[in-house]
Amino acid sequence: MSDGTTTVGRSATRRPARSGWVAWAYVAPALLIYGAFLLFPLGRAAQYSLFEWDGLGESTFVGFDNYVEILFDERLREAFWHALVLVFFYAVLPLAIGLVLAALLTRSQVRGLGFFRSVIFLPQVIAMVVVAVTWRQIYAPDGPLNGFLRLIGLDSLTRPWLGDYTFTLPAVGLIGTWVCTGLVTVLLMAGMSRVPRELYEAARLDGSGPVREFFAITLPTVRGEITVALTLTIVAALKTFDLVYVTTSGGPGTSTTVPSYEIYRRAFQLGDVGVATAVGIVLTIIVFAINGVVNMIGDRK
Repeated sequence: MSDGTTTVGRSATRRPARSGWVAWAYVAPALLIYGAFLLFPLGRAAQYSLFEWDGLGESTFVGFDNYVEILFDERLREAFWHALVLVFFYAVLPLAIGLVLAALLTRSQVRGLGFFRSVIFLPQVIAMVVVAVTWRQIYAPDGPLNGFLRLIGLDSLTRPWLGDYTFTLPAVGLIGTWVCTGLVTVLLMAGMSRVPRELYEAARLDGSGPVREFFAITLPTVRGEITVALTLTIVAALKTFDLVYVTTSGGPGTSTTVPSYEIYRRAFQLGDVGVATAVGIVLTIIVFAINGVVNMIGDRK
């Protein structure tokens, strides 16, 4: 009996180690692909950021001089500031609009809810280049937006929206709002649909109105969906390139330049690969930091 017990004990102690190796064996192919196509290029970019290099000829080691240039180059500092401004249009504004739309559509139980959900989500399935070209026509001096303003007698508000130093960045940001609102709304509607109706009925019996129900029941329930929505939209705002490239190319002047566009400009137009990769590394760190804070707040009980 003692020998049998000892054998069982030994097999029980060996099984977790064996199962751990089996788990790593299953994960290994994905880790290899992840390392080869993401971690290795990221490491190479970090290496390039320490050199002065035009992408073709000899490189010169400069240490952290490229990162110092980011701090003192006014154009680069402005690009990062513009990216933070776009976070408001890509993330904060769509979240506010999405909460209202999702609450209204979920509570009202309107007919054809699936159709409305599809229409709201439609901007997400359109290529960003197509979106940019379309909105560039809308914002044109003789485009539909100015035509509508003239039609209702607001000629003083007409302007070249993508050529005005004051309004160009908000105009580009509103395109991001239009694109991201559908995604945020659909995510929040999925979360709100899980709230039991009994909770709202109990709240009404206690005398709660729609506003108090929203803040006491709905908002805490969709905290996870809010975290996911903010993560996706903040990443989209900070890494936006195609929208800026097609609509304004960073202009007029430097009023809409963003880090991703500056990476393209420095690397492929100016041949300054070292600074371009340094901007990319800094942008990656900022993306991780902001989303780390968002997820930390969202996971708090």
